[in-house]
Amino acid sequence: MSLKYEIIKTVGKSRRGKLYTKHGVINTPAFMPVGTCATVKAMMPESVAATGAEILLGNTYHLMLRPGADLVEKMGGLHKFMHWDKPILTDSGGFQVMSLTGLRKLTEDGVTFSSHVDGKKFFLSPEESIKIQHKLDSNITMCMDECIKLPAPYEKVKKSVEMSMRWAKRSKDAFVDRDGYGIFGIQQGGDYEDLRAYSAEKLKEIGFDGYAIGGLAVGEGQETMFKVLDYAPQMLPEDKPRYLMGVGRPDDIVGAVLRGVDMFDCVMPTRSGRTAQAFTRFGTVNIRNARHREDPRPLEAGCDCPLCRNFSRAYIHHLQKCNEILGVMLLTWHNIRYYQRLMQGLRTAIETDTLQEFAAEFYKDQAQGDIEEL
Repeated sequence: MSLKYEIIKTVGKSRRGKLYTKHGVINTPAFMPVGTCATVKAMMPESVAATGAEILLGNTYHLMLRPGADLVEKMGGLHKFMHWDKPILTDSGGFQVMSLTGLRKLTEDGVTFSSHVDGKKFFLSPEESIKIQHKLDSNITMCMDECIKLPAPYEKVKKSVEMSMRWAKRSKDAFVDRDGYGIFGIQQGGDYEDLRAYSAEKLKEIGFDGYAIGGLAVGEGQETMFKVLDYAPQMLPEDKPRYLMGVGRPDDIVGAVLRGVDMFDCVMPTRSGRTAQAFTRFGTVNIRNARHREDPRPLEAGCDCPLCRNFSRAYIHHLQKCNEILGVMLLTWHNIRYYQRLMQGLRTAIETDTLQEFAAEFYKDQAQGDIEEL
């Protein structure tokens, strides 16, 4: 085990920690912007760093297709290739491959699939996934698993979990342990508590640097997700980071931190930036709406991002109506900064024993919604 995780403070189930990697320290709870193809869409690397992001997520599936892991390795690894000198986590590629309905064949050995780009055949096994992530030089490697959509019958989930745990062992065996790098196991089990417990025990037997909670935010709704998170994180080792994969909305994140989760990723802030959706203290704002056309206010009072410091809602509305790229860039920057401010607020609240008050204020503001009157 070559990644050190230090827990600084706990409040209830919530934790404030630091994860140490070769490329820097990650303060938790942490949110990872998604850099699918070795770039956070519409953002320069230095702009992403300016938002407060300390770690990015890269996608093994997309990078193995284009430009290919061998080329990234030849260029000096993903950090150098994309000019990001902070930590990087890469997913296994399994989630994307599993979603290629009709284009893939799953066996115990791995998955054969056709590229969505050019139809070329590929085979991805746990060993191959780990090999690719090694070539990418990611600080946190994810083991390969199968992620199925919920709801799903018990027997289907059970069979999937059992195979995923065998794949977890193969992933760990293939991982090249080195200082400042680590591998995370992924707990599966759908919304079945006994299967979650089985998965957690198998992962602990294998031993990982961190543990992810997978198989949520896949169609089950927040109520079911929180019901699982009421018990799933506590099944995992207390002294290791816990990562909820693919989550999510701001209210998902606050609820998950209250339940003991340390790390998050989601495409939502960047994708929303490309569809005129902004996240603010008072909920989401669709800047294309006509009510913003003559609004001189900043998008969010008190936000220190370039959009809110320098531009009015009217200007951003104008950029969006004209399909100007600057509008996408500024909204994306704001959204990622909003997420990082939220994480900083959560970390500070844990440190100062004010987490319950912070959460109550957060939910109150979100329920109020964006104020329409000027």
